[in-house]
Amino acid sequence: MPFIPQHNAQRRAERVRLDESIPAVVRFNDGNRTSGRLKVVSLTGGLLSLQRPVRQGSVGKLMFLTPAGSVLGSAEMLTPMSWELQPFKFIDFSGDDHGRLEAAIQSYLQKKRNDDQKQQNDRIEFERTRAW
Repeated sequence: MPFIPQHNAQRRAERVRLDESIPAVVRFNDGNRTSGRLKVVSLTGGLLSLQRPVRQGSVGKLMFLTPAGSVLGSAEMLTPMSWELQPFKFIDFSGDDHGRLEAAIQSYLQKKRNDDQKQQNDRIEFERTRAW
């Protein structure tokens, strides 16, 4: 059964700004395709870096790889932010793709929390051992 993201949620979906560059491909119904890099992702959409913008309202299948596996979802392209940055929103997932995306996002968020905690501990240790 396909999953359709909830657009009227009370809280905004957690977004992950990706440090590494994740290749992504969008295949449109007319057979055209464009490739780019995934910059930001959430359960409801994200931001792609493309060679050139795609027409707003275009719908296609967005595919990309995560540490939790590949994700395939139908996405609608939104108004471009610049010549190379274009947001999108997911409009449908099928199979386990939504679960893989959710697992990947949680993994990225946990890694960020761990990195932030380590950085804070390093600052505390530095201050504690600093010669005044």
